[in-house]
Amino acid sequence: MSDRPLAEQAQDEAERSGRSFEPAVARKFLIFSGGFWRGNTRTIAVGLTLMLALGLVLRLGVDVAVNRWNRWFFDALERRDAHSAGVAVLAFLVLVMAAAAVGVLIVVMRERLQVRWREWFTARLLDRWLARHAFYRLGLSGTDIANPEYRISDDVRMATEPLVDFAIGLFTALLAFVTFIGILWSVGGSYTIGSGEGGVTIPAFMVLGALLYGTFASVLVPLVGRRLAPVAAAKNEAEARFRSQMIRLRENAEAIALAGGEGHARAGLDSTYGGLVRHWLALVRQHGRVTWVMNANTALIPVVPLVLAAPKYLSGDLSLGQVMQLASAFAQVQMAMAWLADHYWRVAEWFASARRVIELTTAFDDPASPASAAPLRGTSGDPALHVAGLRLDDGEGRTIIAHADIVAGPGDRIQLDGEAGVGKSVLARALAGLWPWGTGAVLLPTGGRVTVLTPHPFIPDGPLEAAVLFPQPAESRSHDEIARALSAVGLDALAGRLGQSGRWEALLSTGDQQRLSVARMLLMRPDVLVLDEAFSALGDAAQSAMIAVLDDGLPDTVLIVVGARSGLPARGTRRLVLTAGPDGAILTDEPAPATPALALVVTDPPRHPTRAPGA
Repeated sequence: MSDRPLAEQAQDEAERSGRSFEPAVARKFLIFSGGFWRGNTRTIAVGLTLMLALGLVLRLGVDVAVNRWNRWFFDALERRDAHSAGVAVLAFLVLVMAAAAVGVLIVVMRERLQVRWREWFTARLLDRWLARHAFYRLGLSGTDIANPEYRISDDVRMATEPLVDFAIGLFTALLAFVTFIGILWSVGGSYTIGSGEGGVTIPAFMVLGALLYGTFASVLVPLVGRRLAPVAAAKNEAEARFRSQMIRLRENAEAIALAGGEGHARAGLDSTYGGLVRHWLALVRQHGRVTWVMNANTALIPVVPLVLAAPKYLSGDLSLGQVMQLASAFAQVQMAMAWLADHYWRVAEWFASARRVIELTTAFDDPASPASAAPLRGTSGDPALHVAGLRLDDGEGRTIIAHADIVAGPGDRIQLDGEAGVGKSVLARALAGLWPWGTGAVLLPTGGRVTVLTPHPFIPDGPLEAAVLFPQPAESRSHDEIARALSAVGLDALAGRLGQSGRWEALLSTGDQQRLSVARMLLMRPDVLVLDEAFSALGDAAQSAMIAVLDDGLPDTVLIVVGARSGLPARGTRRLVLTAGPDGAILTDEPAPATPALALVVTDPPRHPTRAPGA
């Protein structure tokens, strides 16, 4: 095993993964993101694109007018024609105003297009992230896609905004290249070296000079900056890793503080940030190398056309105005040809973000990914919960629960016991439709809802009323209903604070959060409620009290309690036990003396349910 820090090894792996530009990744990104111009957003997308294109064409027109103005003004100076030069100055003011107006049009259309495209892109990724509980399932396997939230927020922005700028630059470069090559051809003409029969004529010498110089510069910049892509990819991965580590520190702040782990946390952050700094410095070095070439090119562009045109000017074949016009056109052609080279490092950064976004969409669509697996859920066609031929595996194909069949009618009370690690929580998550690996089905009544309460319920920030009702709409219950539910669980003091906003996860103790989750269930009234160590922060008496509240308040709900410390009433309760076996845990049914409302059958694979609800 390597002695190098894990963060450094992971960052080097990120650099290796981003070492080359893969056309397949770029093609997938463009196909997916192109839906903005094909779906119900087509009208606004096409409209913004056409307006932006119009602005670019108008800007080219202004540039051509400025090029011709150069000839007019410098010819006037050469003739010492004060009147013509004065008129040229006034005309230039008009061109300035036109350029400003066109610039405003381009900026507004570009930014609106970027915002709307990112909005569409983010909405599609959020749909996939939240569909089929993919946001939960992505973290279940060892092939977890790192930092999906960073990919959806920052990487989408860094993969869409620059692409609009690239499209603008490419479109402008093509138009400018064609237009100003024509000016070089028509104004520059040919150039003859020598005289008489021994003279050599170079046709379109300014065009040839511009093409040769531009080709040399365009090839040299990517050659010098060929390592920008892997370095940019590694830097982006390191940024995401550092942010994720700080988020994890904040989420576990209390546990770390109570353990006195600040020093360890700081050492981990220092190690991760040190790797980030190394990759930033590597990127700086690459930028420095490219800047050598780009700055030299910038200094030469104004001089080269003057040198090329000087012989014809000195011979009287070109006027001063024509020389300045040629110099301006030459510069425009160079900017057009060097556009890709000048933006090479941004292409590298764009590709790094595009790759990360495509990795996320691939995880959503890959049949082998837990994020895309179909839930083991269906409709029962009657009021009962049916678990039919259920076998649950882990992400590597090992069987956790070999087989289970359950039929439970409304109001049934079930105690689920078993040793630690045998698979009770996995079964609970399968009932909720969260577990992606296995066969069989969990069948619910039409529109039925399964809810699992764990020791750490989610308490959203904001008004307390919304926190109690989550995930129902805030207006779904009256204040009186919410107050009665809070009173039933011993949280009367919160009834007067329903309109108050705050970070309730920090303001309420873990025990009060667990009580609040019971009030939430009284208001939600799910069809099946699973309590998975849901009251671990409460004492035995309080646990029994909370289950009694649910027992009384949810008479039609199937109540499944995981763990022996349940407090369920003995009468009418069925006890199910998960026992570890060589081929996975076995679920056995231990009936109570009197259970008239419950019919549960748990069998080995060859056997089938023998009793129905109400039997």
